[in-house]
Amino acid sequence: MVFKSKIKWVALFVLVLSFASLLRHLSIAKYSTTVDLVQYSALTAFRNDFDSILGRQRIPNKKLWAAVKALQFLQPHANPRSNYPVPNEQNSRFIYAKIFGGFAKIRSSICDLVTISRLLNATLVIPEIQESIRSKGISNRFKSFSYLYDEDQFIASLKNDIVVVKSLPDNLKAARKRNEFKTFRPKNSASPNYYIKELLPTLKKAKVVGLILADGGCLQSILPPSMAEFQRLRCRVAFHSLQFRQEIQILGQRMVERLRAWGQPFLAFNPGLLRETLAYHGCGELFQDVHTELIQYRRAQMIKRGIVKEELRVDSHFRRENGSCPLMPEEVGILLRTMGYPPKTIIYLTGSETFGGQRVLVPLRAMFANLVDRTSLCTDKELSDLLGPETPLPLNPFQPPPAKSEEQLKEEWKKAGPRPRPLPPPPSRPIYQHEKQGWYGWITENDTEPEPSKVELRMQAHRLLWDALDYIVSMESDAFFPGFNNDGSGWPDFSSLVMGHRLYEIASSRTYRPDRKVVAELFNMTRDNMYRPKHNWILSIQEHLNRSLSEEGLIRQSLFSKPSLFISHPLPECSCRISSAESPVHVKSNDGRIVYGGEEECPKWMQHGQEIPSQSAEEEVGKSEDNESSDYGNTVVEELESNDSDKTFVNQVFDQDDEMDPND
Repeated sequence: MVFKSKIKWVALFVLVLSFASLLRHLSIAKYSTTVDLVQYSALTAFRNDFDSILGRQRIPNKKLWAAVKALQFLQPHANPRSNYPVPNEQNSRFIYAKIFGGFAKIRSSICDLVTISRLLNATLVIPEIQESIRSKGISNRFKSFSYLYDEDQFIASLKNDIVVVKSLPDNLKAARKRNEFKTFRPKNSASPNYYIKELLPTLKKAKVVGLILADGGCLQSILPPSMAEFQRLRCRVAFHSLQFRQEIQILGQRMVERLRAWGQPFLAFNPGLLRETLAYHGCGELFQDVHTELIQYRRAQMIKRGIVKEELRVDSHFRRENGSCPLMPEEVGILLRTMGYPPKTIIYLTGSETFGGQRVLVPLRAMFANLVDRTSLCTDKELSDLLGPETPLPLNPFQPPPAKSEEQLKEEWKKAGPRPRPLPPPPSRPIYQHEKQGWYGWITENDTEPEPSKVELRMQAHRLLWDALDYIVSMESDAFFPGFNNDGSGWPDFSSLVMGHRLYEIASSRTYRPDRKVVAELFNMTRDNMYRPKHNWILSIQEHLNRSLSEEGLIRQSLFSKPSLFISHPLPECSCRISSAESPVHVKSNDGRIVYGGEEECPKWMQHGQEIPSQSAEEEVGKSEDNESSDYGNTVVEELESNDSDKTFVNQVFDQDDEMDPND
């Protein structure tokens, strides 16, 4: 009895405490109605947790976008350095060419084609871009070369190098139509001796020679030191002569102005997720479902054609660890966040084709909300005006199968076989359009890929224009990050062209050159490294990417990229070095060629006004940057909120629907 009474007293005491606590909370709520409550935000909490896990440091804004001081000595200088005679305008030898491929292959092939014309002392006929000619129904205002580039600018800028004409003379056009002239198909690794021994005799005899270029070039990348002037000619073609037609330049600059209107720098990112690239390197297992089948089908085609000399099935994860596969968008997002780029950073997505569609970009959009592309910056009218008037294509040819009549069903029932018969199958579900058109339709029903339709051919031609717009924006961006480059296949890629052009124009521009093999090793490290007090994983990522911006990244790019494509690393032939107190460091490759530090000293007229600040001045600038305490994200928000017009423009842009892949 005594024990039960003690339990009752304890229970009564607990009830009294609970009642007192309730009264206390009610009184606090009554007298605190004027206090602003803090609203919980799941997104804010996620960002705080993410930052605490990765140990992201508060890096000042200027350090994320500032120029690379170690490369400020390099300046563009592609002018001839020796006796360089002007070509004879009365030259009777002609070279015409047809170029197959996308934007990168066309651009690199034109540079090699001009070099070959100079080597053989021949007149070059404006080449034909087969990607646009095959596409039936494109605008009749443009003819092949002028679909992308300015013909008059191309001819005028090369007047001191070669003679360029728009077409063959009238007496040779008919002979070309009758296929009377010999046509060659040189490889992208053809040597100068090949042209001197094989093409030059035919050119002297027939006066006209045709070339078909499909591998992204027609001349080996690295030429002997005695042919340095031909390398500089490549630079003049790639970085000066190949100017986009006026409509493309106007719209591209308009896109850059709209990005600048937000009042903050922006970064350009090229995923490099192309079906051909993934198939060539065997990266199909990095994707899922039907996308893997599409990659494997293209790889089987490459094996059949002799392009790939490996097995059909390979370990894609091993290829990724070896650095052969592109970085996935979510990996790039983690790298950028690790470097200190805030979630509000503006990232411009380049590339007319991203295999996998918008689905593979979802993780990157979750980390960086301001991920934009050309569809976010341009209206439909602006893009259609760029395309020009095009002949209308036939309407949607898809028609569902006709419904069977009752008599047809009875006849089928009678011819179904002996009785007893099974129950009739349930009614079939409706057949949707995407199941009969595009890659989904043929891969689920056929073993062979059909020939491209007129719509697909037109879209291939449009991709040339979209890549041209992205090229302009990438060149003007404050930072550039490639998801894939230097693949070793010998094919030029978009990122390599942009990186080479940025290196030539402004070598100190912030261009990342990550080593995908090193990045894969860092991502494969155990997660324990992320939680150590000093955040060794974070420091390793930052150290690697910072090194890729400077001299070490340039040296590595020269070793891996220059043997495949010269204009991706036009050093030292197309650059000069401003005189400074420090002597340049010469780095040579295994074959003895200078990969860095062999640049000549810039002429005096270039050095005027280009003095490099002293070390003490640089230290003062660094100190002033370190003392800045303004937060990058908060500054941007205040600027946008203070300017109603900018806020309206931002809302308009991000209210637009993103370009979605109907097959996703």
